Amino acid sequence: MQPRGPLMIEHRLIERMIEQIGKELQAIAQTGKTDPLFIDAAVDFIRTYADRTHHGKEEEIMFRDLSKKQMSSEDRSLMEELVQEHILGRKLTAELVEANLRYRQGDEKAISIIDEKLRTLIDFYPRHIEKEDKVFFPATMKYLSVEEQQQMLEEFWRFDKEMIHEKYRELVEGLSQISR
Repeated sequence: MQPRGPLMIEHRLIERMIEQIGKELQAIAQTGKTDPLFIDAAVDFIRTYADRTHHGKEEEIMFRDLSKKQMSSEDRSLMEELVQEHILGRKLTAELVEANLRYRQGDEKAISIIDEKLRTLIDFYPRHIEKEDKVFFPATMKYLSVEEQQQMLEEFWRFDKEMIHEKYRELVEGLSQISR
């Protein structure tokens, strides 16, 4: 298996979450309200799975290794564009968190911001995924030997294995900083 295989499998789960967000947008359109717990769950998925786990493997492993290669200017430019898109996704998610907090506190106007951020995310992710699956991943595997690809896959597995520990270590550390 090439390193793009696990990343593309992860893309399929992200697409399924995007479908769920689309359903929440339909509910917002019908009722003018949202479920803050759904927004919390969507944010957790985006931050932990889509960004930290998935984009983490891309940026901290694949892009790191590819950046050491003599890539074409087009491929290098596309890699930089993908990183900027990851940053945009983080910004949109942070804005969604802020809007959901305002909504919880009774700010009814925050629903329009939640709607906007969710719409932007469900527009963004499919295009981003298609760019990676159909353009970037196929174009860049040629820069990696079979041995390098296998090493990358092994590093992906280690990365995933450590993620759950990282998530909950950060949770405990955050909770320990809250004064009670």
